[in-house]
Amino acid sequence: MTRIPTPALILGLAGLIPFVYGAISLVFPATASLGFAWSPNHTGLALLQIYGIVILCFMAGVIWGFAAKAAPGQAALFYVLSVIPAIFVFLTAFADPRPSLVMLIGGFLALLAIDATAARAGLAPDWWMPLRLLLTTVVVACLATGLLT
Repeated sequence: MTRIPTPALILGLAGLIPFVYGAISLVFPATASLGFAWSPNHTGLALLQIYGIVILCFMAGVIWGFAAKAAPGQAALFYVLSVIPAIFVFLTAFADPRPSLVMLIGGFLALLAIDATAARAGLAPDWWMPLRLLLTTVVVACLATGLLT
């Protein structure tokens, strides 16, 4: 396995901060007055839902990059797979937060499966799946915290 490049690891971990903060602000409500709490959308369920939508769309865009690297027949599949999550997650924007979190968990797990397929096809770097597994585990745990609180 190739080592995860330091910038990718640092930026990937930094991208977890809003997820972790959202989960912590639910478990320990007093922390909601810290950090991102300048509006009600920057804590708890709202933060997990809104940031989850943004990041799921961002990660779906990565699949488009894999498609651009693929052979023509294979590319079509990955182009389609790259837009489905964005359409799917669009529906979560109008759902109440908890059902939205369930949909987001499903979306992140589906993206992980798509990433694994791209990696097996040689479209992702060797370090991609270890990074995606780490980040997805934390994201799903944070979203699940929103469901359990």
